[in-house]
Amino acid sequence: MPENIRTLSALDRLLARGEQALEAIAGTPASTRTSPASEIAEADMDEAERRHAAGLMRINHTGEVCAQALYLGQAALARHADNRTHLLHAATEETDHLAWCAQRLQQLDSRPSWLNPLWYLGSYAIGAAAAMAGDPVSLGFVVETEHQVETHLAEHLEKLPGQDQRSRAILAQMQTDEIRHAQAAQQRGGIELPFPLPQLMHASSMLMKVVAYRL
Repeated sequence: MPENIRTLSALDRLLARGEQALEAIAGTPASTRTSPASEIAEADMDEAERRHAAGLMRINHTGEVCAQALYLGQAALARHADNRTHLLHAATEETDHLAWCAQRLQQLDSRPSWLNPLWYLGSYAIGAAAAMAGDPVSLGFVVETEHQVETHLAEHLEKLPGQDQRSRAILAQMQTDEIRHAQAAQQRGGIELPFPLPQLMHASSMLMKVVAYRL
C-alpha cells in the first residue's frame, strides 16, 4: 500500500458522517451533476405563486434531508459490503437532489425547513433500525420509500405554478432517479414490507409535508 494512503479509522468515519449530516441540515452540499434547471430562465410569478412554489420545494428539500439520513443510517449497519456501497452511491445521488432543491429555494427567496435537524435524526434512526432487521428488509424499505417519493413528486409536478419550469425540471429528474433507486433495491433482494409499515411510512410523510410546507 502506498505510504500516502491510510485506512480510515472509526473516528474518521464518524467525523465524515457528522460532516455529511451538517451539510444536509444546515449547508448547501456540492452536487456531482449540474442542476436540471440551470439552462432554464426564471419564470414571472406573483408573490402567492412564488410562496407556493417555495413551500413545495421546501418539502422536497426536507425529503432529501430525510433520504440522506435514511441511506446513511442503513449503510452504517448494512450486513454486506456491496449493499453498503449501493446505499452510499444512492446517497450521493440524493445529495445532488438536496443541492438542487437548496439552490432553488434561494432563487425563490425562501429557506429550508427549520425542523430539518429533527427530520434528519428521526430518519437516521429509522434507517439504522431497518438495517438491523437485515439487508432484504432494509432494501425493501428503500423500495417502498422511493415508490412513495415518486408518487408525491408526481403530485408536486401537478401542483407547481404552470410557468415554474425551473422547479418542474428539478422534480422531473428527481422522479427519474427515485424510480431507478427503487428498481435497483428490488433487484438486489428488497422484499415487500408487511402491514402496517407502508401505511405508517405514508402517515409520517404526510405529517412532514404539512409541517415543512410552512416551517
